[in-house]
Amino acid sequence: MQKVITDDMDALLDIFPPHIHQPLCQQEDSSELLEVVLDLGRPPEARFPQREVVLNPKEVSEQDIEYVASRIGSFGDDNRAGIERTLHRISAIRNRQGRLIGLTCRVGRAVFGTIKVIEDLIESGKSVLLLGRPGVGKTTMLREVARVLADDHKKRVIIVDTSNEIAGDGDIPHPAIGHARRMQVTTPTKQHAVMIEAVENHMPEVIVIDEIGTELEAQAARTIAERGVQLVGTAHGNTLENLMMNPTLCDLVGGIQSVTLGDEEAKRRGTQKSILERMSPPTFDIVVEIQDRDKVAIHPDVDQAVDAVLRGQLLATEIRWLDETGEVRVEKPVPVTTARKPAKGKQPTKESTPHKLYLFGVNRGRFEQMAKEMQLDVDIVDNLGGADLFVTSKSHYRRKPQKVKEAETANLPIYVLRSNTPSQIRQFLSTLYPSDSAIDSTDRADSLKVALNEAQEAVNLVKNGKGTVELSPQSAYIRRLQHLIAERNDLSSKSSGKEPQRRVRIYKR
Repeated sequence: MQKVITDDMDALLDIFPPHIHQPLCQQEDSSELLEVVLDLGRPPEARFPQREVVLNPKEVSEQDIEYVASRIGSFGDDNRAGIERTLHRISAIRNRQGRLIGLTCRVGRAVFGTIKVIEDLIESGKSVLLLGRPGVGKTTMLREVARVLADDHKKRVIIVDTSNEIAGDGDIPHPAIGHARRMQVTTPTKQHAVMIEAVENHMPEVIVIDEIGTELEAQAARTIAERGVQLVGTAHGNTLENLMMNPTLCDLVGGIQSVTLGDEEAKRRGTQKSILERMSPPTFDIVVEIQDRDKVAIHPDVDQAVDAVLRGQLLATEIRWLDETGEVRVEKPVPVTTARKPAKGKQPTKESTPHKLYLFGVNRGRFEQMAKEMQLDVDIVDNLGGADLFVTSKSHYRRKPQKVKEAETANLPIYVLRSNTPSQIRQFLSTLYPSDSAIDSTDRADSLKVALNEAQEAVNLVKNGKGTVELSPQSAYIRRLQHLIAERNDLSSKSSGKEPQRRVRIYKR
């Protein structure tokens, strides 16, 4: 069901002194080894999924710890080290003077098939956040995500590898990440800066991040998502509710704010006057709670899930697992449907069958977000044979990859977007569904025009010598357009602040 690519066990065993190495080699289930623990003044222990073994009654000495430390890489600010070109991780415990008094030597394995249960979510182009307890396999899953997207789907994948745990120690990344590229982080406090650098310097389609844990990293993740890059990451917390209660990381799922309602509105809703509401669109579209190595709980629409929790409603969670034969089993919740509201002043009409769109080289998450903002029900298919319209970007169409050739051979209509940007997608949807594109009110159109003019004026100021120009607070959609204006003028931009005061700053590269 799961095939181990490599665990480089010999490289790990070779770092231990002989009186620890030998009993480790004698363990019949060494392929199941999780970690070896060495604590000064205590016997060395090996930990397996179902048992713990004392490897030698002799207590661990300072010489034993120094023996191991001399055979591994240097420890970083996070007290983690590795063995070059392997996935093993050695974590240090120090005394108050900084001297090593304990080591946790954790086995790193690269495993095929770990994302089979969520592969469709990863391939969708949406940003996915993985949650789960330590040791449940989040990092192993991230590694496989990077390989599948880079090798099987030919995407430009950048791994921001803070502790070298995803791609291994040393300058040459482990083969388990395939053709994905890896950016190392000099110190954990700079992870957010490397995340932004990855986007600005290397034009990735996907960024993979392990352990988003600070407010700066959460803000960097939001900035990356606003630029249309797919994010796949992990964060501290076992469930969506845990994340919502974390004041540092709740911005990943939209943030929570207290709102005071008027008397009439509170009466209409049947709630108290002071309620909690989501502040903004979530950074991640999908949250996956890893319950076990082969079982996950999925929140496919994070904004709806967060709103349901805040209203005290039951979460409609999708459960997936691998059965004994390795097949994916799905237990879907009963869908809760809401009637689509017609545009103001329009009477609902019988709609024709929606177009079946096949996206190639177009960010699916961004496409669906645009459709959602325009209140359109789009039908995106995964099979070229089931599509009646092929949508791709100009850069992909020019290269004439196999999928484009197949669409042309099948005489499938092809729509080419000038660029893979929100404005281009929005323009395409307005062309495809002209009657529905009229839902924007005059006020909304005016405010959009003012915001874009402000961004253009800021661009002119920066080009004329002003260092940085900060724009007015705007919604996530308008901020994306302002980032685009800066990018088209060869300038840098960054979002900062918390909703509803989050705004764009434009400056020179």
